[in-house]
Amino acid sequence: MKARKIILDVDPGIDDALALTLALFDPRIEVVAVTAVGGSVSPEQATRNVQTIIETLDPPRWPRVGAATAPDRPLPADNAHLYGADGLGNNNFPVSQLVHKHLSTKVIADELRAAPEEVTIVTMGPLTNVAGAFRRDPALVSQAGQLMIMGGAFGAGGNVTPAAEFNMFCDPLAARDVLRQPTTMTMIPLDVTRQIVMTFGDLDRLPSESTKAGRFLRKVLPFVFRTHRQEYGLEGIRLQDTVALVAVLHPELFTTERMAIDVETHGELTVGATVADQRPLPQWRHNVYVATKVDAAAVMDVVMRCLTEAGKAG
Repeated sequence: MKARKIILDVDPGIDDALALTLALFDPRIEVVAVTAVGGSVSPEQATRNVQTIIETLDPPRWPRVGAATAPDRPLPADNAHLYGADGLGNNNFPVSQLVHKHLSTKVIADELRAAPEEVTIVTMGPLTNVAGAFRRDPALVSQAGQLMIMGGAFGAGGNVTPAAEFNMFCDPLAARDVLRQPTTMTMIPLDVTRQIVMTFGDLDRLPSESTKAGRFLRKVLPFVFRTHRQEYGLEGIRLQDTVALVAVLHPELFTTERMAIDVETHGELTVGATVADQRPLPQWRHNVYVATKVDAAAVMDVVMRCLTEAGKAG
């Protein structure tokens, strides 16, 4: 079976790091690029963390790396309280310095042009890069195979404000630009991702420390388990970004519904909120497939099996 070409657009973040570990060792996936974006950490830190994760894991095939650009306006939030000042549990991983860096928007454009309609973009951070790439070259919209977007919240409420999910809140203008494009999009919102939890017991099922994947995960994951307990009183962690990757590999585990979705870009209480037009006669275009149900146990089983394989491959 031909491996599926994927771009992972990330703002790592330990959750993104876990998703990258799964993806970089999965033979069903060809990760053609990992593009950094500011969100959970600054653009500079996101770029460094992408390099760090790839160098530490040393996968069989190294993807291209895209460097994050500074946003037009300061990021309104970060996740240092969950992931540490460096986004990776304050582990101070060594990393080499790239002499020649290519911007994430350019890398996305290059890969879409190289394989029109074959590349799936999985966004795990704000939609800044995808919006920027589409603005750079509007023809790219028709060349994208699919967008898998981790973001948004509906009945579940937000996680950075009462109304807004973090990725949408960080760059609502970019989110609105992307959601209004005529391309195939699937959104994995908090309503679904909150149902998938990795427990303390699952830590014992991680790959051995004798493997690259096992060593890396056993360094970074305990930190986020501690912060989830301290911040939220949870005895586990939610795998929001990793769930979006599983949705690419196993869409049969998700129920989706075509909806008319937009993002609020103003409002003291509602900026970044995702809104669905559910009027009896909707006035908006149905533009996004939204995941509404998930087989949570099966998704968690996929995650653990993929981690086991990552340990063997690494």
